[in-house]
Amino acid sequence: MSTQTHRKPYPTDISDEAWEWIAPLLAQGAGPGRPRTVDSREIVNAIFYLDKTGCQWEMLPHDFPDYRHVNYDYLEWTRGGVWDQVLSSVRELARVAAGKAPEPSAAVMDSQSVKTIGHGDARGYDAGKQVKGRKRPIVVDTLGLLLLVMVTSASLQDRDGGVQLGDEVQQQFARIKKMWADSSYRGELVEYVQLWCRFVLEIVKRPAEQRGFQVQKKRWIVERTLGWLNPFRRLSKDYENTTTSSESMVKIAHIHVLLRRILPALYLL
Repeated sequence: MSTQTHRKPYPTDISDEAWEWIAPLLAQGAGPGRPRTVDSREIVNAIFYLDKTGCQWEMLPHDFPDYRHVNYDYLEWTRGGVWDQVLSSVRELARVAAGKAPEPSAAVMDSQSVKTIGHGDARGYDAGKQVKGRKRPIVVDTLGLLLLVMVTSASLQDRDGGVQLGDEVQQQFARIKKMWADSSYRGELVEYVQLWCRFVLEIVKRPAEQRGFQVQKKRWIVERTLGWLNPFRRLSKDYENTTTSSESMVKIAHIHVLLRRILPALYLL
């Protein structure tokens, strides 16, 4: 269901063109059950607003649907894998618009550690980055478009998280033949990939003579993707009770980036 609202727009509102792309993925399926009475587009607008501004659910502006409706649909779409479907659909559009195949053949892996607010599951301490909270290992394609995100305790070693991500890559992206990662993924993960994976893992090492910041081969791609997510205040710390919800917030932020920045620019080429 989609209706025209009469409120003043927020900068985070989804555009008419973008809504046409994703509306079919959010449509209520046929069958028994109570018909929707809340505008799905306004639910998406509210979720985008929350992810970008970092507000609490009950602090959503009153010209959105009641926050309990918004939270209910957010959780239902999370449990049903809807955010994965939307991300996959929009990512494929972006790749085709850039002259790429719909599915990638190469990828880049990295992780980001963030503090939590003191509750929820999977919390730990990342001794290397001196962060108590959670870790966000991600995999992106060579355009920097998000393929996978997996939220874990910050105490999980990168190489261990890399094993789990490598397995997911094999299951979901059969075309990938090459992956790059930084030196924190060296050692056992390299051996694991050689034995069990179809793709080749290349470790991008920092030059011994390097002093200060220097762009490194392929790694800058995934670091740029993490930079795209920085303006989303909901991601500045991990506020979610569950890692599943944390992963959804990252996916939603990336969907928002693609719909508002990447796709329009690509279609103008």
